[in-house]
Amino acid sequence: MSHLVAIVGRPNVGKSTLYNRLIGERKAIIDNISGVTRDRIYGFSNWNGREFSVVDTGGFVHGSDDVFEAAIRSQVLIAMEEAEIIIFMNDVTTGITDLDEEVARMLRKVQKKVIVVVNKVDNSTRQLSANEFWSLGFENTLFVSSITGSGTGELLDLITELLPPDIEVEKNEDIPKFAIIGQPNVGKSSLTNALLGEDRNIVTAIAGTTRDSIHSHYKKFDKEFILIDTAGIRKKGKVHEDLEFYSVIRAVKSIEEADVCLLLLDASLGIESQDLNLISLAQKRHKGIVIVVNKWDLIKDKETNTARDFEEALKRKMAPFTDVPVIFTSVLHKQRIFKAMETAIEVSENRKRKIKTSELNEFIQETIERVPPPSIKGKHVKIKYVTQLPLYYPAFAFFCNHPKYVKESYRNFLEKQLRSRFNFTGVPISLYFRDK
Repeated sequence: MSHLVAIVGRPNVGKSTLYNRLIGERKAIIDNISGVTRDRIYGFSNWNGREFSVVDTGGFVHGSDDVFEAAIRSQVLIAMEEAEIIIFMNDVTTGITDLDEEVARMLRKVQKKVIVVVNKVDNSTRQLSANEFWSLGFENTLFVSSITGSGTGELLDLITELLPPDIEVEKNEDIPKFAIIGQPNVGKSSLTNALLGEDRNIVTAIAGTTRDSIHSHYKKFDKEFILIDTAGIRKKGKVHEDLEFYSVIRAVKSIEEADVCLLLLDASLGIESQDLNLISLAQKRHKGIVIVVNKWDLIKDKETNTARDFEEALKRKMAPFTDVPVIFTSVLHKQRIFKAMETAIEVSENRKRKIKTSELNEFIQETIERVPPPSIKGKHVKIKYVTQLPLYYPAFAFFCNHPKYVKESYRNFLEKQLRSRFNFTGVPISLYFRDK
């Protein structure tokens, strides 16, 4: 199951720096100006054999030079609902501010694990000053320096200790799991309802792996799959949240559980940056992807090539990963919604596709004889052998004499050749080059 850890706190306390430490990459953009790009706020961490997702809420603070109290309050409320562990970030150099006190009051009211992290504690003087944060009244309080990494190991130890145990749910590896993702108001709820239809007797509720994710078992017309409803099941009466942040925090959790993600787009809006971020997230997690362009009935004056041109424009923005099926639907009129699910089933099969080693090597040898790897610094790369790795997604290991000299362009060429010969439509492919 997917565990979620959220980092909250006022601007400029070091949330993005800590986020980078937790995920082990330099992904988040770090600046003294509040707000970061939308594709840099979620990542994944593995520590002591436990995996969890990390969300940096700092990426969703909007505004200019004001204090952003409303935005911060909104994000804390969402984190309180969605995350299993909340990291409450503070800055030792400023001490406890009024906004810190307000966030602390909010966090005391929930039955969630809260870790108070006091940042920028990098000398003995600041170590003494940091002790005032114990007055916030939380049992788990740690002093760290995100820039140097001091104390982050202890923080990761504590996170894995506080995470709830992984719950084993009923699994059937033969039944694909589909998550419907996308921005608000693109038709996710409508698609779910249209698919489940009136014959409710064939739909059985299965306990979800997350608190409020509903898994519906669809079995009809010789089709069977698990549908993960991520369309905002509960209405937030008292929370006027940032919808963009809320949609991403839900998508992070649902993508983890799915085999194939159906990304819904509004035909009148096309593909936007947030949609590209969701595709990137699914791609990094090796999930199958189907693009579903909804509300196609609202596009007037359609001509013969309108859908083709729309699809080409989509794929230009998605490059280099363009081998993705695109289905044009109208959920309102139930047009091609079952075609979308049939395509998702095909993508799920592509994701499990295994290629015989002999067939794979014969094809690759023919390919590299026709277009050999370019030599670099006088080094001639010779690929000796290739095999598909025993993973749950398509991954191939190429054994060669100089793996570090294989250029990215040639990697892309080999991936394109594999896709042209074997059907991996809708599925990210991983290529690894190893020393022989």
